[in-house]
Amino acid sequence: MDGDVASASDADATDDPDAADEPLTKGEIFEVLRNQRRRYILQYLKQDDRPVELGDLAQQIAAWEYDTTLEGVTPEQRKRVYTTLQQTHLPKMDAADILCFDSDRGVIEGTDRTGDISVYLEIVPGREFAWRELYLSLGAISCALVAALWLGIYPLTQLSDLSWMTVVAATFTLTAVAHIYHERNMRLGHGDQPPELSYSTDE
Repeated sequence: MDGDVASASDADATDDPDAADEPLTKGEIFEVLRNQRRRYILQYLKQDDRPVELGDLAQQIAAWEYDTTLEGVTPEQRKRVYTTLQQTHLPKMDAADILCFDSDRGVIEGTDRTGDISVYLEIVPGREFAWRELYLSLGAISCALVAALWLGIYPLTQLSDLSWMTVVAATFTLTAVAHIYHERNMRLGHGDQPPELSYSTDE
């Protein structure tokens, strides 16, 4: 019965000509990005920005997953990835119009929605300081500095209020620049490999 309901829902979505024009919801984007292989698919499509062969896609994803070169991927590893892409991930993404998968030809193409999913992956390894905590710390320090200046605590009074304002403004500006640079490096399609591989830590 559940299968019939799901089939009916899929049919309704396919018959609706406006469905593909509606923007993806945050839930739909999360559903795609929560799976590593689907993130790898988007990385590959956004990186090349052209139709790709399923075999080439499977070869590259296997290389990323097994931390090896394209030439180092074994036939078994490639087949394992190829099968799950063909049977599960690509049809699911095609149904959401995130990409176009021609199962007969084994060709995958990006759609307008492929470009829309430009959100970055907020990967915060144990060795990396979370940005929200950094901004909270800077805000707390700034508030403490203002209080100290109001109370005239030495040696903070050695510098003028304008000088301290300059220091605070410069600190927040430089932090924001670093944050923007970090976000760009974490976006899908940026660089030669997925962001999580660039920022992975040795176990």
